[in-house]
Amino acid sequence: MDAIVRKAIETPVPMDDDLDKPPEGGYGPIRRKGEASDGIVFQPAEVEDVVIEAVDEKEEGDGDMPYSKPQFPALTPKQQGVKKQMRRVPVPPHRMTPLKAAWVQLIDPIVEHMKLQVRMNTKRRAVEIRNSEHTPDIGYLQKAADYMKAFMLGFDQADAVALLRLDDLFIQSFEVKDVKRLQGDHLSRCIGRIAGKDGKTKYAIENATRTRISLCEDKIHILGSFANIRLARDSICNLILGSAPGKVYTKLRTVSKRLQERI
Repeated sequence: MDAIVRKAIETPVPMDDDLDKPPEGGYGPIRRKGEASDGIVFQPAEVEDVVIEAVDEKEEGDGDMPYSKPQFPALTPKQQGVKKQMRRVPVPPHRMTPLKAAWVQLIDPIVEHMKLQVRMNTKRRAVEIRNSEHTPDIGYLQKAADYMKAFMLGFDQADAVALLRLDDLFIQSFEVKDVKRLQGDHLSRCIGRIAGKDGKTKYAIENATRTRISLCEDKIHILGSFANIRLARDSICNLILGSAPGKVYTKLRTVSKRLQERI
């Protein structure tokens, strides 16, 4: 018992005056002479405040950059390694005469603006289109093929040229027998209902739905946007199924009003 008391008295106790003395050899743990390993005293270390600055990129001009941004010119089709491709559009017998009459007007936008090469292959009875070194975009080749195909389906050149200028135009084709199986005089009367007297019904559907319709015997081709083609197709299907033209006109008036309100 006396040994334990003597050891407690001899153990030095750190005083406040000892903390005020600066440590020798820098900051860190201090070990005094004659102390056991458990008598380590830690002192707080002073840390400088961290300064946060926001750098605005707009203030830094391009002159401060070590180099300027590179500007590369667009690659030509020849530099891209695009091979020559060709599209062949067959010409039906009943469209050969209109093709000869409107040949100059047909090839003018393809050759002048799209820089494509066009020729008429009389042996194959087809129009051949291929790209050249001056063609800016290879996608023009497919556009020109769709443009020629639209003319072969019976559309006028002024209507078909819209396929070259707009990207959201399509052509949908279907037959009368796809809607209802008709034969003989019933089929003839159905086609007459779609066309109307002097084409009155056909023009009414075109103007109301902003589409173009081509009637080739029992085949029907519609040119326009996706939504407008659907409206025109529904009207034509109602006529094929036997609806009176008056009912179709009433629906077309409602449709045309909705289209005008959207605009």
